[in-house]
Amino acid sequence: MNRTTIRRAMLATLGACAFPALADLAISANENKVYTDGGVVKNVANPAADNVAIIDLSASPPRIVAEVKVATSVVGPPLSVAITRDESLALVSAATRIDPADATKTVPHNALSVIDLKANPPVVIATLEAGLGAAGVSINRDGTLALVANRNEGTVSVFTISGKTVTAAGKVKLGDEKSGPCYAAFSPDGKSALVTRDGDNYVSMLSIDGSKVEKVGRDFAAGIRPYGIGIVPDGSAAAVANIGRGLGDVDTVSLIDIAASPPRVVDTVSVGPLPEGLRLSPDGKIAAVTVQDGSTKAKTSPYYTAGGKLVLVRIDGKRLVKVAEAPIGGWSQGIAFSRDGKTILVQNMIEKDIQVFRLEGDRLTDTGQRIKLNGGGAAIQTSW
Repeated sequence: MNRTTIRRAMLATLGACAFPALADLAISANENKVYTDGGVVKNVANPAADNVAIIDLSASPPRIVAEVKVATSVVGPPLSVAITRDESLALVSAATRIDPADATKTVPHNALSVIDLKANPPVVIATLEAGLGAAGVSINRDGTLALVANRNEGTVSVFTISGKTVTAAGKVKLGDEKSGPCYAAFSPDGKSALVTRDGDNYVSMLSIDGSKVEKVGRDFAAGIRPYGIGIVPDGSAAAVANIGRGLGDVDTVSLIDIAASPPRVVDTVSVGPLPEGLRLSPDGKIAAVTVQDGSTKAKTSPYYTAGGKLVLVRIDGKRLVKVAEAPIGGWSQGIAFSRDGKTILVQNMIEKDIQVFRLEGDRLTDTGQRIKLNGGGAAIQTSW
């Protein structure tokens, strides 16, 4: 029995024994199609299948309890996976695929896969069509509606959810095909959403009434290339990561006052070059940001660093205050908090692992624990 067969057998056993009783899951979407070579992203020859790893955050240390083969992509913000609050379904998008005409290239893709997390083992039960460049995926708190940002056509796809059935319910046009919608963050009450657009540097607001979704109000500016975004639990504010031009300059995180009429940016703080991922803590008081910090540059670049950094920014009323940072791996992507806010997971695309941090107040500690992935961690999400 080879190592791959042994690993699969172990995961199947773990899933059968532990998975049904879990109540603090993280879903990591892992890509195998691409790698970075001297600062240039290239395709892997004859790549293994992309997959998602289902992680038990209640365990110490956190552990993978199941894996599912499913198409995904590192292109777009590390938010291409979403999970319902009852942890019954996961949605995974794929913004790119290998070009059928040239295996050295990728082309935009529109796939949205539905995973039944209650099946034993978990399994893909449907693959739907979103829009070209299907990237960030979000699900409302009620688990009845999902939004997918389509980076290559300037739209957001709307899907209804009923039990295990996910159904396309139209699209909302935000801009032209270069506007680059990245991710739609639902408000806590599910009646609105904020959408980042890194192609034309805007944030848009959507109104939501059942399955009717419309663009409303003015588009407003947070910074250069707004990307990841999160809304605090009471819906009064949002934090957005602005990834900039990727030229080595320091980039920012901005605070949006949603309660203001009209909504507006009220504060911005520098965090370092290219803040790829952003996630709010369960209480909404901390924005955790993965900063690539030159880790994808060629080693000959004056901006190159061997790894990035995890930066924590406290949301203090209408101000942002940096409170902690720690070194992480290269080409780092998504972030996940445990339900109690004390464990933080960070994906490292180059190392193909997840770092595990401990947060006590404002004190951030690298536990030294690593979760090995069968692919580069491209996106991660929890149910809450």
